[in-house]
Amino acid sequence: MNEGEKTPTENTLSLRPGDFRTLMEALDYAAEGKTGINFYSGRGELAVPLTYALLRERARRLARRLMGLGLPPGSRMALVASTDADFVRFFFACQYAGLIPVPLPASIHLGGRQAIIENLRKFVRSCRAHAAMATGFFYRFLAEAVAGLHLKYVGEPESYDALPEASLPLHSPCPDEIAYLQYTSGSTHFPHGVVITQKAVMANLSAIIRYGLRIRPGDRCTSWLPLYHDMGLVGFLLAPMASQLSVDYLSTNDFAMRPRLWPALISRNRSTISYSPTFGYALCARRIRPSDVEQYDLGSWRIAGTGAEPVRPDILHRFAQLLAPAGFNSRAFVASYGMAECSLAISFAPIGRGIEVDRIDVEALTRSGRAVPVEGAASCREAKELVMCGSVLPGHELEIRDEEGRALPERQCGVVHVRGPSIMAGYLDDPQATREVLSPDGWLNTGDLAYLVGGQVVITGRRKDLIIINGRNIWPQDIEFLVEQLPEIRSRDVAAFSIAGLNDEETVVLVVQCRQSDEGARRRLVEVIRGRVREAFGFDCMVELVSPHTLPLTSSGKVSRTMARADFLKRNVGLFASPFSAAAQMGG
Repeated sequence: MNEGEKTPTENTLSLRPGDFRTLMEALDYAAEGKTGINFYSGRGELAVPLTYALLRERARRLARRLMGLGLPPGSRMALVASTDADFVRFFFACQYAGLIPVPLPASIHLGGRQAIIENLRKFVRSCRAHAAMATGFFYRFLAEAVAGLHLKYVGEPESYDALPEASLPLHSPCPDEIAYLQYTSGSTHFPHGVVITQKAVMANLSAIIRYGLRIRPGDRCTSWLPLYHDMGLVGFLLAPMASQLSVDYLSTNDFAMRPRLWPALISRNRSTISYSPTFGYALCARRIRPSDVEQYDLGSWRIAGTGAEPVRPDILHRFAQLLAPAGFNSRAFVASYGMAECSLAISFAPIGRGIEVDRIDVEALTRSGRAVPVEGAASCREAKELVMCGSVLPGHELEIRDEEGRALPERQCGVVHVRGPSIMAGYLDDPQATREVLSPDGWLNTGDLAYLVGGQVVITGRRKDLIIINGRNIWPQDIEFLVEQLPEIRSRDVAAFSIAGLNDEETVVLVVQCRQSDEGARRRLVEVIRGRVREAFGFDCMVELVSPHTLPLTSSGKVSRTMARADFLKRNVGLFASPFSAAAQMGG
């Protein structure tokens, strides 16, 4: 057990809030103290403690072995990002060796073994990797994925550790060099490789540490977020390291299997900062029994962050109610907004105020894009509650623009554009896609729809996901949320999108994961769903019931509507001659 584990609030260093030129400088400083990272097993036991000092020593030793491979500076190294000490060691070894680490998803694909192999092969080819590494059973998939791609070296950590060390000076990166490649979640396309420079990630880390989370001495982090996603990698590997904090890890799979381990670990180590998309809070609340709550002490949890998907106040409210007896304070919730193209964070809601919502007129937003506030006891059909995600980080600019690129006033919905030092250099080997989102003067078109209230950004959805029916703008998450309120349906069980139906008119489709096997019950569920949608939105829809685990997910765990739409069309070719006849009655 390391010293950071014994005394989590004690450190010998003065806090430096990410004010470094490179990730290597940040680790060099953190290594002077006693804090570090700790990996926990699926039983909640400390498996691998690793101080930053020991991480630095091992990363530098590995860097000399990597340099012995003779790879040119700037060569890319694909790393299957399992939540383990080897991934972290290799990531930082690349920094010292002058290589570019490329974290790849360490996730089990629903399509089975061949799908995992094909997915890894796409990533390795996309980033044009020169070397690759995976641990455990993922190495078998990686070895098959890279067959015939002529990489310089592919292996497990043990094979790299057997390589001789080169007698060469370690690399000293400059701020303009590429720090790593971060793949987007791929909710609307095959993931892009986002090019992040040292100065971009350090600018974002400094802003997160100083202003977003307001890190203070004695803070401690806990995370189950995957290290191949920007929130996990930047938010809970690089940010704790750059602020010299200890961080405790559960693997994403262990959290999914035993979500009660998350609050248990926070309670045990007196953690102060932990994050999750909304679905993580939902899963935790569903699995925790009231009798479990008394074993937790969550009074230390001062920042319970949420982001990466639309924030659901109802889910967070249930979580807070359940764990209030354990000392959880709902004012700890912090909504945030960000994306890989901005390294990670764009805005944070104010610390200590909990989730703040803007209650607006649904019809006005749908018809005119105007967020008109609603007061009093308006019905759910008339009012919509959206979460306020705070102001843009200092040193950055944010505008809401219309389709012609003109800045819009407050409470007018448009597309989020952001500019600042955290913005990516571009998409790897895709100048066309880069030009589509990044202007010559540095403005990033995020593709997200939002409006501003008192300087705070309020996200309404993705532009590419927007459904337009009879001139009305319909947000798919509104339809999905409506259906998820049924007792048979869970969060992330629904994907809503539109297709060209009869006479090329847009038709709304709902693909719904259903656990019911009785055919009569399935037919009744379809009719209930269609009735609810008709009553709430005024249009008919198609409903397809599918088995659990059918809906495709992005690397960040969100349902991919684009992939769900493509899968639906493959399954139902030829059913659209009359969209409200055969297809409308689908029962799965």
